[in-house]
Amino acid sequence: MRRRLAAAAAVLGLVAPACGRSPEDGMIVASGHVEATEVTLSSKVSGILEALRVREGDRVEAGQEVARVDTVDVRLALDRARADRELAAAELRLRVKGSREEDIAEAEAQVRRAEADLSGAEKDLERMEGLLQAGSGTTKARDDARTRRDVAAAVVAAAREGLRRLQAGFRPEEIQAARARVAGAEAQVAQLDQQLADCLITSPVAGVVSEKLADAGELLARGAGLVVVTDLADAWLNVYVGEPDLGRIRLGQEAQVVTDDGQTRTGRVSFVASQAEFTPRNVQTREERVKLVFKVKVALDNPDGLFKPGMPAEARLTPAPAGP
Repeated sequence: MRRRLAAAAAVLGLVAPACGRSPEDGMIVASGHVEATEVTLSSKVSGILEALRVREGDRVEAGQEVARVDTVDVRLALDRARADRELAAAELRLRVKGSREEDIAEAEAQVRRAEADLSGAEKDLERMEGLLQAGSGTTKARDDARTRRDVAAAVVAAAREGLRRLQAGFRPEEIQAARARVAGAEAQVAQLDQQLADCLITSPVAGVVSEKLADAGELLARGAGLVVVTDLADAWLNVYVGEPDLGRIRLGQEAQVVTDDGQTRTGRVSFVASQAEFTPRNVQTREERVKLVFKVKVALDNPDGLFKPGMPAEARLTPAPAGP
């Protein structure tokens, strides 16, 4: 019976510090696990993963190249888009400049020729009118001459309209449409330029490669993950405290964080939950799991990368004075 009581006391002694106050010195002692910011680097373009520059455990700096996607297809599409842009730009210049001088000169010559034909047709009509009045002409000859005169007049009117159209150039709507085609072609080129740049994947943060999700030679879909980079500089310890201790914890309060091997670092309280929750499942005893506790985050000073995600640690906080 004594052995059972001693064993029970030993278990309680181990569980009590997990969420509560140390009976020896009045400090708040709580255990938890370390977390850190994790960034999954993904490919923004589809294609063959040409190269993966890092391995698990490698340290990377912000902006460092991590992977590269094959760019052949993107470059071919970009060459075509640039050619389309040049074609659209040439069409716009043509419409803005208007008709060529040679075309206008040719139209002017056609007008003069049509006017000359009209003049000859009018003279023929006058002669036919005179002959008919003198009794030596026929009505049919006079009517044929009149028809030729009318046809020549219509040709003159058409030639003059053609000349005015050439002199006026293209309509504003046509120029506006050409400008829109140029803008669309430029947008396509810019989009492909961006896709070409996106074929080079860099790390947005400094950290450690904690997981590799793809290998060189794989066909990637858009948005496929490549590696996970953990920012160990942005690490924190999640602990849970009971309601009696919550009033003695303040934001910015200093805490001593101790690892299982006895190393100690200083942290500060960066978050205190406003709502209670049940103790997480990773607290092993049923007695602790059924308790309502409040989550507290302790920001860690981790320049040497001592704290890693998932590492268990213990936070020791000196209770703050009562009051606001």
